[in-house]
Amino acid sequence: QVQIVESGGDSVESGGSLRISCIITGLTVGSHCFGWVRQAPGKEREGVAAIGFVGGTSYADSVTGRFTIYKVKTKNTLYLQMNDLEPEDTAMYYCAATAQCPWSDRWLLPKEYHLWGQGTQVTVSS
Repeated sequence: QVQIVESGGDSVESGGSLRISCIITGLTVGSHCFGWVRQAPGKEREGVAAIGFVGGTSYADSVTGRFTIYKVKTKNTLYLQMNDLEPEDTAMYYCAATAQCPWSDRWLLPKEYHLWGQGTQVTVSS
């Protein structure tokens, strides 16, 4: 049974940093693509970062240069390092996975992912 559990969400001030993580069990990290998807109240889900089989990455324009996605296979864990946080980054952040990895230009589309965690809340105050 696949389990995806996010943690690390917190309340921080604008300009601060936070690292959220996602422990994955029941599947092989090296054979899946992963993404971080966020959803703010009243807004649609938005893919912010994704990583492919061999480590290629993709970022939304709004977080490029501030967020870094990476995975540690030996720990079956996915991370999202977030720097220079802005109030607009406030959202529930979800870790998502798929074994049917699409072409990289679709990695940020939430509909491409089939396995989801419960989310971790990130709140950035001005």
